This record gives sequence, structure tokens and C-alpha cells, in this order.
Amino acid sequence: MNDRQPGSDLPKIQPLVARALATLQQFLHVEAVSGIVLLVAAAAALLWANSPFAHSYHEIWNLRLPLRLGDFAFERSLHFWINDALMTVFFLVVGMEIRREIHEGALSRFDQAVLPVLAAFGGVIIPALIYLSFNAAAGRDQGWAIPTATDIAFAVGVLALLGKSVPGNVRVFLLALAIIDDIIAVLIIALFYTTGLEPGGFAVAALGVIMALGFQRIGFGSAYAYILPAFIVWAGFLMAGVHPTLAGVALGLITPVRAPGPKIEPPVTRVETALHPWVAYVVMPLFALANAGVGFKGMELAGGAQFVTLGVALALCAGKPVGVIGATWLAVRTGWCRLAPDVTWAGVCLIGLLAGIGFTMSIFIAMLAFADDKLLDAAKLGVLLGSLISVTLGLGFGAEYAQRQRREDDG
Repeated sequence: MNDRQPGSDLPKIQPLVARALATLQQFLHVEAVSGIVLLVAAAAALLWANSPFAHSYHEIWNLRLPLRLGDFAFERSLHFWINDALMTVFFLVVGMEIRREIHEGALSRFDQAVLPVLAAFGGVIIPALIYLSFNAAAGRDQGWAIPTATDIAFAVGVLALLGKSVPGNVRVFLLALAIIDDIIAVLIIALFYTTGLEPGGFAVAALGVIMALGFQRIGFGSAYAYILPAFIVWAGFLMAGVHPTLAGVALGLITPVRAPGPKIEPPVTRVETALHPWVAYVVMPLFALANAGVGFKGMELAGGAQFVTLGVALALCAGKPVGVIGATWLAVRTGWCRLAPDVTWAGVCLIGLLAGIGFTMSIFIAMLAFADDKLLDAAKLGVLLGSLISVTLGLGFGAEYAQRQRREDDG
């Protein structure tokens, strides 16, 4: 006879739930504050690039910095080290976020994941179509993926400004949507912005992955032990012709999610928690400072560049909401999915508006899409305008939504 009482497993489960909630709370807090830091960095870049010292803005990022190991020398610009090396840490955290969410978060159950997945695909397809409707011409069409990604830090940061009256499930929906957006963006970069593949590079990257897995198997717990295999994977991707930052995603996805002991945090949680503030307060602001500086003096929005700006901006501030809200409505209307408790259609509209904040990943994709400086600057301007409009609309609609929620809670 089984004498166990219903709920007797709760004491065992509660610490796990509390730890997961604490991790999520810390993640949201860091993202909220870093959104403000990111905004300051972007504003500083714009002011610097349009000041009397604009020449120094471009000179400093073109400064050549060598990496020397014995007789080996690898020299690249400071811009390269930020965009192609330092941003690998950003993608490492993205990979860990995806791994953790698949294991125990919003993507761990099909019935929970399917609605934000469908909403994310709607928020990718509609903006891409809007962009291409203005930029079907050869050369400009390469930018179709620029308005498809959501900036987690900015979106969560704006949501945090609206206060705690916004239901928790709305925050989780937005977070899941943004993470799925990141997955799609990573796949887009790998499939559509990678050319001239070199098989030997993949062999080198595979060696680095095998080394990392071997270290995990042996039980190496120090993060420093994984610097060498991480560098090998990064170098292999660079040699293969794949954007080297994707090495971060590969390493993040193989980070263990199970704790070695009952009182020890899983490696994916421990490493992500340690790296997340560095990414939020150093890597992303540096990226913004190095890439958001669009000089307006002498900018010529002609020869099709004006359509790049218009296409990106409109795709972000209009295409994203239409795609996210439309796909969500269709999924619920057909009976495939249901809205989570406390998530109303007003909450879905707020999520759609905030999803139009593209910034970090959008600028990153723009630099992969355009070699022409005029088109690149036009795309960056479109990202800034579209994201700014999305922030304004999100705050305006969100303030009304939050006030309505407070009245309902008080009533």
C-alpha cells in the first residue's frame, strides 16, 4: 500500500521552482537596466558621429589591433574585435538562454511554446515582406532579414518602465517571443549570410566542440578551462566562412543543464548568470557605441537608400505588431492555442508593439547584409527610427494598459 500523501513531493519541488523564478527575476532585472544603458550608448554614438569630433569616431573603430601568439600574428580593426569577437560572448549567452528555456522554461513544453513560436514566425514573415515590397531590387533585397529580430534588452527594459501591474505571463510571453526571434535570427545568419564555405574550418570547429564535451565529461568545472576549446571553435567558424560569433551559440547549446549535485547550480545557469551582466553592461553597449553612430551630415538618401530606410523602419514599427498580433489571433481563433491566464488581447497588442524594437540584432544583420556604406547607414537609420517609434508606441499604449490593469486590481 502506498502511504504517500498528495503533495508530499512539494518540498522537493519548491526549491527548484524558487531557483528558476529567482533566475528569471535576475534576468529580467539585468535586461531592464541594460536597456537604459544601451539607449545611452546609442545616443552617445549618434552625438559623437554628428559632432565636430566625428572624424575621431571613425578613426578609433578602425584602429588596428594585433593578436600575437609566438610567430603567429592576426591583425584586425577594433571594430572587428567588437563585432566578430566580443559579440561571440553575447551569442554565447543567447545560446545558453535558448538551452535553458528548452530544458525548463517557456520552450520546455509544446503547449507552452507553440503560441510564442507561431507569434515569432508571424513577426518575422510580415516585416520581411514589407521590407521587400519597397526593396525588391537587386542589392537592396539582401536586407530583408534586418527588421525580423527583437531586442530583448530594450523590449524588457521598456516593459519594466510600465511597472509591476503588467501581468507576469505577459512578460514571459514577450521573453519567449524574443528568445525565439533570436533563434530564427541565428538560423537566418547561418543560412542566408554565409558564403564560400571552407570544409576544413568546420573540422577545426568540430575539434573545439569535442574538446569542450570531453572537458564536461571529465568534470572540469572551471570556466577558464573552456577558453581554449571556445577559441578553437571561433577560429574554425572564421576559417569556414561562417560568421564566427555563431560559435557562441554552438557552445551555449552544449552547456550542461543538469547540476552535478543537489545543492549546486546547473552549469548553464551558473555561467549565464556570471556572463549576463558583462554582456548587458559592457558587450552590448560597446557594440551600440561602435555601430549606432550614423552621421547625418552629407548622408544621401538617394539611389534607393531612402527605400531601405523606409522599408526597415516601417517593417519594425508596423510589420512586427501586425505579424505578432495577427499570428497570435489566427492561432487562437483556429483553436490551436489558448492565451495564458492574465494575458488579454490588450497584452498581446503591447507585446506586438514592443517586438518592433529591433536594435542590436537588426544592426548586426545590417552589417552582414550590406557592404555599401550608403545602404548600411540607411539601414541603421531605419533601425533607429523604427525602434524609436516602437518604443514610443509601446510606452504610450503600455501606460494606458498598465493603468487599466491597476484599476482592475484595485476594483
